[in-house]
Amino acid sequence: MFIQNKTNKAVQLALAFGAASLLAVPAAVSAETEENQEATEIRPERIQVVGSRIRTDGIDSATPIEIISSEIVASQGLTTVGELLRTATVASGSNQLVSAMSVGSVTEGGAGNESISMRGLGANRTLVLLNGRRAGPAGTRGQVNAFDMNALPVSIVERVEVLKDGASSLYGSDAVAGVINIITKRGDDSSVNFSMNQPFESGGERFRIDATYGKTFDRGSFRVVADYRYDKELARGDRKHFDCSERYIFTADGSERLDPIDPRTGQIHCSDLPYGMWLWNAGAGNYLATINSFDYDGLHAAAGRTPYTAVNPGDISTPNGWYPVGYDAESDGWLDTNHPFLRLATMNPENKVASVYGQFNYDLTDNISFYSELMHNRRQTTINGYRQFWEPFIPAWFGLVDGWDGDVYLDPTTVTDHSGNVTTINYTRGVIGFEGSLGDWDWDVSYQRSLNRGNYDTKIILEDALVMASDAIWGDPCEGEFTPISNRPCYAVPFFDPEYIRGNHNQQTKDFLYGMDYGRTIYKQDTLDAYITGDVFELPAGSIATAVGLAYQTDEIKDTPGENTLANNSWGMTGAGVTAGKSNTKAVYGEVKIPLLNDLPLVEFMELTASARYTDVSTYGSGTTYKAGLFWEIGQGFSLRAGRGTSFRAPALFELFLDNQTSFFDQRNDPCWNWGAREDDGSINPNVAANCAADGVPRDYAQDFGSGTQITGGGAGVLEAETSVSKNIGLVYTSRNNVFAASMDYYDVVIDDQVSDVGGINVLNLCYASENFGNEPFCDQVTRRPGTGGDWGIDTVRGGYVNVAQQKVRGVDFVLSYNDDTPFGHLRMTLNHSLQIERSFKQFPDSDPIQYIGRLGNPRHSGTLYNTLRRDDWTFNWNITYYSKVNDYDRFADGPFFNYRGTPARRVFEAPTTIYHTFSASTGFDNGLDLTVGVANAFDKKPPVTSTSSAIANVGNALLYSQYDQFGRRVFMNLSYNF
Repeated sequence: MFIQNKTNKAVQLALAFGAASLLAVPAAVSAETEENQEATEIRPERIQVVGSRIRTDGIDSATPIEIISSEIVASQGLTTVGELLRTATVASGSNQLVSAMSVGSVTEGGAGNESISMRGLGANRTLVLLNGRRAGPAGTRGQVNAFDMNALPVSIVERVEVLKDGASSLYGSDAVAGVINIITKRGDDSSVNFSMNQPFESGGERFRIDATYGKTFDRGSFRVVADYRYDKELARGDRKHFDCSERYIFTADGSERLDPIDPRTGQIHCSDLPYGMWLWNAGAGNYLATINSFDYDGLHAAAGRTPYTAVNPGDISTPNGWYPVGYDAESDGWLDTNHPFLRLATMNPENKVASVYGQFNYDLTDNISFYSELMHNRRQTTINGYRQFWEPFIPAWFGLVDGWDGDVYLDPTTVTDHSGNVTTINYTRGVIGFEGSLGDWDWDVSYQRSLNRGNYDTKIILEDALVMASDAIWGDPCEGEFTPISNRPCYAVPFFDPEYIRGNHNQQTKDFLYGMDYGRTIYKQDTLDAYITGDVFELPAGSIATAVGLAYQTDEIKDTPGENTLANNSWGMTGAGVTAGKSNTKAVYGEVKIPLLNDLPLVEFMELTASARYTDVSTYGSGTTYKAGLFWEIGQGFSLRAGRGTSFRAPALFELFLDNQTSFFDQRNDPCWNWGAREDDGSINPNVAANCAADGVPRDYAQDFGSGTQITGGGAGVLEAETSVSKNIGLVYTSRNNVFAASMDYYDVVIDDQVSDVGGINVLNLCYASENFGNEPFCDQVTRRPGTGGDWGIDTVRGGYVNVAQQKVRGVDFVLSYNDDTPFGHLRMTLNHSLQIERSFKQFPDSDPIQYIGRLGNPRHSGTLYNTLRRDDWTFNWNITYYSKVNDYDRFADGPFFNYRGTPARRVFEAPTTIYHTFSASTGFDNGLDLTVGVANAFDKKPPVTSTSSAIANVGNALLYSQYDQFGRRVFMNLSYNF
């Protein structure tokens, strides 16, 4: 059979050493050659490893490559490819997109999507390959760009090769941070597997069953896999640390808690979503607080609290049972924020994932083989949420609402569990290809198509229904009327009923206000790739090898939001138009490996690798990238490797064609918010103060009448490709007996002209800081409210994608490996450690760079220590994962210190060094059964807790960053039957 579908002996030895195995390959290959004399007579098998198009006999490389074996899936109780990849050092030092982050937020790829961002540079700058070929994007909504790791069942994975360097000169766009090449299992083994992952606390259970049938025959082989995975929902109420948020604040010296106490429970007050009657002051002399709570249980009155009492004209008066809250430390404890809905809200969504995968190859002749792959994946993700919404906005002095009077606007704010979504994605990928040989040259031609079809069904509050019910309070007709968009019969919603406000909506209200929106996303990618590789001629140090090829790729997206989103009829939700566009990419590329020296003092072997690629993209133009690398085997087990190259990323289709996606921002981000006080204390840019005054905004404007809307559109016709320069140098050591190996690799990546969404807040700041305010183009993107009723807030601001930003990363990866027989059995120990030196981001050329290293989600140090002991028929594993301490204090003007209700206080925005332990044992039986059992997060380490802030990602008080385990201690089991 031509080019056997099995792993080269060098890779097998590499996997025996774990992730550090690449260090031991050269000596291993040499020893193999000496033991097999027939190797001098038979052309040795050549494989292609990520990072080169040239087939070689080993995997010596000028670029560091990390190999992750699928063995750790069972030994660590992993259930997804995303979990497998997050064990790599290129992912551990930055916050990765996990499905929990799509709960309550719109994330790239939609609900439940999981992607990998190498070095924290972004998932759209990490190229994912499946068996050396592109894996097209998967997900929903307009921002589909990266491959969703849920689309690939972990049961088909043999190993993952991670190229830790830019590689656009070989693979084209997106390979800026590096390349992840997922290799699927081959061969004629057949098995049925069942695995489970059971937390000690209820919620978040995971189950998987898969079946594989593979067969090898004289001229080929085939393999079929069916896989089903079920992830049970983890709700906020399932874990104490995700329950209702506390302020988590302390006295300035940190000695004791300063949180308000809830008099109704005697416990620290919950500070989650509030509900009640909002009062916006329009001149009431006795105005005390924005929020007013109803005395549902009589405890306000029992505590002797004082309601509003009108004394002078314009003073506030209320119906019985309403009390002002949230105006000082004592009344903060009376805020209604601890609603039962929050405990039912999703923390980690329910997933139902079914996959089928087939692989077939056949030798047509002795020199030509046919191969094919077909995969279909269906994922359904369900998220349950809860939310606030408010309407109408009624002047109390008009006498329209019984019992309410005074110079204030009434704004009833309620909560509902009609929130969340169901996302269904069908992802299909097919590959057909031919490979063969022409003398000493190998060639390959392949065609790949991926088709992503996604539906996202979202629970919404109908804007037109709210407006119609609000207008009815003013006397507009309701009975017999129908809403103009949703066509619902009007119902007079009891907005001011205390039961309505606390979320007990009657069925008529639900039938009128509650709706569903149905969106659909289609993304199609076609790729044709052909290359030929072989030896050109011999030099004294060895053969010059080369590869040349060409590629053609088309991408097409069409995201159609639901009818209500398109009609701006979804209250309080992000909106968007239809995002549709296509592009085609043509490329030619070449690579050469030149052996320079060998068998010299201090130079056992030296090889130069160079590659270049010309790419033409229909949406922006053309460009050339290159890469050069040097591998130098010094001697005595030491090797040096170095490389420098350029990469690029073509603008994603959503960055080009995104159609008016809307989101919301807090009015306190307005540069003119309370600008007079900031001018008095000298904390405002003089330009901003002058421009706010010129715009007619009062000095004391500080009333929040509701969020502003920011609109983001694509940059078609303006955007160009991002470019980057990547450099690396590393030292490798392998002992003579292959017992010990070590490596140290320094990397440096700079991305210029990075495509960045210049969002509404940035546009506002650029507008009001301008020295030419009257003619500033950014100000044309801003619409401010006219000041009616004191509302000077921002109505809309328009942003978009432009080439302005710069990103830099620098760091060092360390690998240590020990592999030997001991009196206790065969011991393998591998340490992968990442040291991040710099990761910075500049929004504009004259901006101060933002440094991320050491911030939450970006530990300076991270790594994993794998320990495996094989004794007789048993294998024992102990894996240690660790992350260094982090904090976000530099994001706040006074660090941890602030004033809470006039009292000096301290907040906590830090996480200590965090270490997780996983233990497992596995064995095989004579009847074909293999069993693995273990415990993950063995010491039940909880996520670090912090104070609450919109700048911090936490749920309850627990940090929501990918480094921290959300499920707690859990037992896992994998049972396999091989036949």
